[in-house]
Amino acid sequence: MENADLPKAVSRLPLPMSSTKRQLLANASDNSESQPAQKRQRKEPEAVAATIVGTKRLPASSARPPVSPAVSKPARAMGHPAATVAAGPSRGAAAKRPAATVPKAGVSAGTKRPSWDLKGKVADMQGKLTAYQNKVKSSDQSNESLKAAVTEKDVIIRAQQSRLSECEAELKVLYGVQADLQNMTSNNREMERQLLHLEQEHKATETLAEDLERELQSLKVKLSVAESSLACTQTNLTCTQTTLRETEEKLTSCQETVARQRDEIHSGEMARRCLHNVIQELKGNIRVFCRVRPLLAGGMGGHIQLPAHDDKTLILAKSEESHTGRTDTQKNYSFSFDKVFGPHSSQQEVFEELSLLIQSALDGYNVCCFAYGQTGSGKTHTMEGEDSEDGWGVIPRAVQQVFQAARKLEEKGWQFSFTASFVEIYNETLRDLLYTGKASNRPEHEIRKSADNTGTVTNLTYKKVTSEDQVIDLMALANQNRATAQTSVNDRSSRSHSVFQLDIGGENTGRDLKCNSTLCLVDLAGSERVQKSQPQGDRFKEMTAINGSLTKLGIVITALANKENFIPYRNSKLTYLLQGCLGGNSKTLMFANISPETDNFGETLNSLRFASKVNCCVIGTASANRK
Repeated sequence: MENADLPKAVSRLPLPMSSTKRQLLANASDNSESQPAQKRQRKEPEAVAATIVGTKRLPASSARPPVSPAVSKPARAMGHPAATVAAGPSRGAAAKRPAATVPKAGVSAGTKRPSWDLKGKVADMQGKLTAYQNKVKSSDQSNESLKAAVTEKDVIIRAQQSRLSECEAELKVLYGVQADLQNMTSNNREMERQLLHLEQEHKATETLAEDLERELQSLKVKLSVAESSLACTQTNLTCTQTTLRETEEKLTSCQETVARQRDEIHSGEMARRCLHNVIQELKGNIRVFCRVRPLLAGGMGGHIQLPAHDDKTLILAKSEESHTGRTDTQKNYSFSFDKVFGPHSSQQEVFEELSLLIQSALDGYNVCCFAYGQTGSGKTHTMEGEDSEDGWGVIPRAVQQVFQAARKLEEKGWQFSFTASFVEIYNETLRDLLYTGKASNRPEHEIRKSADNTGTVTNLTYKKVTSEDQVIDLMALANQNRATAQTSVNDRSSRSHSVFQLDIGGENTGRDLKCNSTLCLVDLAGSERVQKSQPQGDRFKEMTAINGSLTKLGIVITALANKENFIPYRNSKLTYLLQGCLGGNSKTLMFANISPETDNFGETLNSLRFASKVNCCVIGTASANRK
């Protein structure tokens, strides 16, 4: 394809530039010069030329005779597009030359070709070039194998060098040992000389025996003095023993003081729990917080008013036309809750109001917190929050507080164990959010109630946890398994009710005390209207199940507020699962999440009315689960 751009008078043969090619061309030129002058004169009109070009094409002005296709094709087959060889007579001269002048392919290597037979020489050169290229390839392969061998040798050399270094270090140690041995030999000789000297001194020592006897007498005198000193020392020891008994008595008194202080601390802890429980009972066993989600563009809708002097009141205003149609009248709906959080309230501010209730879970009380509201009102943000610690919601913050408080209570003799579970109610069916097996092998779940209205779910995954980080990992797994979908109201709407439970078991062996409680945190699915969300297919089925369960929850709340004898907990899986939280021995808090958009006025009003019903419920006084 590259030869198509060249003139027909030039044939390109791709040949790599090397010393071998230059030698071959030099031999060819020498052979041509060795021919007789008559032959050279006959070849001058043929303009024989051979040119080897490395990477540049010859200029068009150079007159080069074409080469027949029989020569150019093998050259192109060499696979070197950057090199070109052009040789041979012109096309017209080749046509006039007799056929006998064309070299045959079978010419042996020993036969010398005529000097004018450039085509044959080029063919021979190409053969030699091919042979040299094969040699170069084999040389490259040998070079690569030699490089690999050199690399292995380098590794061996480095290992030998490291071994040589170790041997040198050992040799140095041996040199030191040899030096020590030589020193010991010299010391031995010195000691032999000293022994001879000592033998001489022994004789002199015998003469000093008498002197030693005199010294013995003096030592006896000193011994008597030492005995008197020993008697004084024994007297001092008696005094020390008396002091030691006094110290032991003080230690016993201190131990009694420590035991008394521990009893006082325990009494203070029990008193704190009682006072804490009294405060929570005065606030109500069912408490309701209202939280307004901020607008996406910032601010808050004009139909929601939060009085600056009162953080427990919310006013919902709506403009309506008068009966005459001439003027607009404003109708206000006032609601009062335990706490109202504006759109600018942080996650930390919201949890501070809830933290005292979470503390009751460690004191042995069942605690339940759930979020209610329409789709897109911020329920999941309130309960779960974001991945960053500043954006954590109620569930991760509550778990963190429980574990931190448990570690402090361990200093007072308490030991706690925690078991976590995560279940969702999707289309009135219980699903285990911590299940990691195949979807086709999912077990069926049922709610089993005991005499005290506490319930367990059969075949549910219960995980033993020892830190808040493990619970955060379980939340991430549950979020992956939870049923969510995009609707016309919310990009990522929760299509199920999720219930997180943390079973807490505490024991104080020194006081023979035990307590058991359950922390239940619920993220309810959002209510929707058919006309606004316009669901179809599975979304319509999910919306029907969600609205039905929330309606039955409202019926249960109404029955509790009216103090009816029969409470229909079994009408839905949601109310049956939350029976212990709504009508049993539990402290309950509900978040009423509302949306600030003006288009959601109807849904906001319904949510606030439902929250007011819950705020009016009285479920009795909760008691601690202690033994």
